[in-house]
Amino acid sequence: MITNFLILGIGTQELLIICVIVLLLFGGKKIPELMKGLGKGVKSFKDGMNDVENTLKDNDTANNKADKSIENKK
Repeated sequence: MITNFLILGIGTQELLIICVIVLLLFGGKKIPELMKGLGKGVKSFKDGMNDVENTLKDNDTANNKADKSIENKK
């Protein structure tokens, strides 16, 4: 985890400063609500990605069945 922050150029001091600024801007009571909303957004995004993946798999399966049907008619 430390290497991730080093790659972004964010050290421990910068991270603490960012946390303090967020705490001052939003207050202690608002932060859990923000995190809850962020979690719902991430879940919604993942569900959408899974729907797209399932649709692509269904289309691929349908195309394979159609190809086999055409080959059987030859």
